Order: sequence, then C-alpha cells, then structure tokens
Amino acid sequence: MALVKLNNRGVRSATTFGSISALGSMTFIKKVTASSSATVSFVDGTSDVVLDDTYKEYMFTFKNIHPATESAHFQFNMSVDTGSNYNVAKTTTLFKSRLYESDAAEELGYETGSDLAQGTGAQPFTYAGIVNDNDSSLSGTFQIFNPSSTTFVKHFIAKCVYMGNTSSVPVSYRSSTAGYGNTTSAVDAIQFSMSSGNIDAGDICLYGIK
Repeated sequence: MALVKLNNRGVRSATTFGSISALGSMTFIKKVTASSSATVSFVDGTSDVVLDDTYKEYMFTFKNIHPATESAHFQFNMSVDTGSNYNVAKTTTLFKSRLYESDAAEELGYETGSDLAQGTGAQPFTYAGIVNDNDSSLSGTFQIFNPSSTTFVKHFIAKCVYMGNTSSVPVSYRSSTAGYGNTTSAVDAIQFSMSSGNIDAGDICLYGIK
C-alpha cells in the first residue's frame, strides 16, 4: 500500500505504508499480549525492547485492554533501574469527559482525586474503573518524550477511551492524562497494571518515533 505525502506545493512523494522517512519515522518495536497478566513491563534491552536514546519519543498503543476485576483502573509506572523498582516521582493531571448510554447525563471535568503531586505510586489512565463485562475494554495511546535524557524531566501524555460504570449504568469515558516523571535519570522501563486484579486480555504495542 502506498502512502502519498503532500507539501504546500502539491504531491511530494509516495512511500510504502509504515515508512514516512521525509517527515520522520515511526518504528514498531514490540507487542505484548496480556493474558491474566499481573503486570506488562517493557524493559530496555530485555526481550527485544528498545527504550533508550535510539528515539526521542516512544508511543504505546492499547487495544482492548480488559480487566479481570470489575471497576479496576488501568495504570502505569516508570523505572530508572531497569525494572528493579517502579517508583519514579510524578506530577500529573487528569481530566475526563463522559456520556451515559441512556443519555441521562454528560460531563467534562478535571479530577483532582486522579492526579499525583510528586507521588511515586502508579498513575491511573482512567477516572472511573473499567467494566469487566465481556464486551467492555479500554483502548488508547501513551507517549513519553526523550525518556533517556539525563538533563530533563520526562513528559508524557495519554489518551484513552473505555466503558466505565456509574451506579450500574454503562458510561462512555474519555480520559486524558499528562504530566512528568520528576527525574533527570534515564527512564529505562515502563510497567502497566490494573489497580486490582490482573490484565485479563489486550494488546500493548511499543513504537519508536524519530
């Protein structure tokens, strides 16, 4: 499949799908499929994972992440010692929008209970927990910028959609999380988990972006 790239003068060039060399490239690194997994970890130099200065930006994609436990939150943490400890201090924000299946209510708001102020615990991607019905899941993206820097803190952005549950009424949620890991050490591992129970199923893919 060919991908055509345009500039302000018209067609610039065509390239094979998955390679956009003139505008920067996005390279697939690793896919992990969860199956009753307590955690899913991406550690630089382990199991073909690259999370170093090869790329200045890394992106994870989440596809149909399903919790084993009702109303569990999907979350992450970072490590500066190749996964021996996941406890990087983080300052974060989270806001959400939601709409009930019944169209009874809608909302857009900031969630103070879902942010961290120099917290070392896991940061949730979700405001409400994820419903664990068979047809429910979470999908989204998570970007971290220049994690190998030994000068700057580590900025990140996440955008997720999922089916939540409010008073037993199914709700469509969109959560946006952003912040920084407050460390000038290189972040060389990232771990995903649920706030309770396992990640029952779902795919997490890692890409490097130049």
